Parts: sequence; C-alpha cells; structure tokens
Amino acid sequence: MVVIAVDGPSGSGKSSVSKSVAARLGLAYLDTGAMYRAATLWCTRRQVDLAAADDVAAAVRAMPLTMGLDPAGPTVTLDGEDVAAAIRTTEVSTAVSAVATNLEVRDELRRRQRAVIAAESAPDGFSGGRGVVAEGRDITTVVAPDADARILLTASEEARLRRRSLEVHGAADASAVEATRDQVLRRDRDDSAVSQFHVAADGVVTVDSSELDFDQTVDAVLAAVGQAAEA
Repeated sequence: MVVIAVDGPSGSGKSSVSKSVAARLGLAYLDTGAMYRAATLWCTRRQVDLAAADDVAAAVRAMPLTMGLDPAGPTVTLDGEDVAAAIRTTEVSTAVSAVATNLEVRDELRRRQRAVIAAESAPDGFSGGRGVVAEGRDITTVVAPDADARILLTASEEARLRRRSLEVHGAADASAVEATRDQVLRRDRDDSAVSQFHVAADGVVTVDSSELDFDQTVDAVLAAVGQAAEA
C-alpha cells in the first residue's frame, strides 16, 4: 500500500493535482478539506452555534459522513444526501474556519481520516489495496506522518488568488480576484492558528507551482513521489 500526503495553502492546487496524481497511479483520493466543509454544513443545518465549541464537537462526532474515494468523481455523502455542491457554497466557505479551528473537531476528523487511509490497505478498498492520495490540513505532519511521500504544494499569493478566482468566478480580473481574497487569505490565516502548512516540516518535499501550469505541477508531484520511493 502506498500513501501520498499533500498539504498546502488555499489555492495552491492541491485538490485538483492530488486527484490527477491518484488517477495516474491507480490510487484512491481523499479530500480532507471536504470533511471540514461537510461538518460545517451539518452544524449549520442543525442550527448549532459555531461559537459553542463543545456543541459543535458533539454534533460532528455524531455526523453520518461517507467519503467517496474515486479521483474521477469523489463524492461527499452526508446522512444519505450528496452534498458535494452544497459544501462549496459561499455560506459554508465563510463559516468553515470556525469549525476547522475547533480542536475537538480536528481530533475527530483526524481519527476518521486515519481510518479511511488504513482501510485502503484492504483488497476491498476502492484502490484494491494499492493505496491513497490524501490531501489537506495536517496530512503530512499529524494524520499521516509516516506516509511514503509527503509533499507541501505551494504557490505565490498572486498565483493562488488568480487560480481560485478562475475556479470560483470564471475570471481573474481585478474585481474577481478581490472578491476571492477573503476566502483564500482569511481561511489560511485562521487555519494557521491550529495547523502549519506554509513551511515544509522535516522530510516533507516542497513543490512550488507558482510558475507551473497544471500538467507541469502534476509531473512535479509525481517526480517527488518517485524520489521518495527511491530514498
């Protein structure tokens, strides 16, 4: 079984790149950020006060969440409902940091993430026992510190804002970039209080995609995985 862990700031491309890497290698794909978004949706739909840390943690521990691991079409199912689109709304994006910085929530979701990763070693896992590419906060340092390859995918602030603007608004002009600024930079600022993802920890390889296009970034990550396998 191979485990590839990818972390990095918002807009660095870690989700799309990780999906492509997983597809190329025949591995499962786990989007841990989607789990925090699902937890936020779960709490807001139940009118849980996101400032009430204990109530939020209790709600998340009871959350019936299933993550689909197909990199060609990853799914997020919450209490039997497909919420892949619902967790990407502005409402969830602006509220998710309140949930993601809850330490008890982080403990619970890390536990679930480890369980998903471990399950991919079994023949009946999505990958047939081959392994998983897991991306998101804490993956390289806390959730999967013993991963076969640990990568910090980063990019300049300008590049990250441009990419997220294109993704969300379909344009990267000044107004579109400015509309995306809070979602990208504030989320990173809030999350950095409980997670380190700007500087690579010991043993984590940095891939800077600022000057790379998508295919070049995928190739750079695959090269880093290959180097880790040879080490």
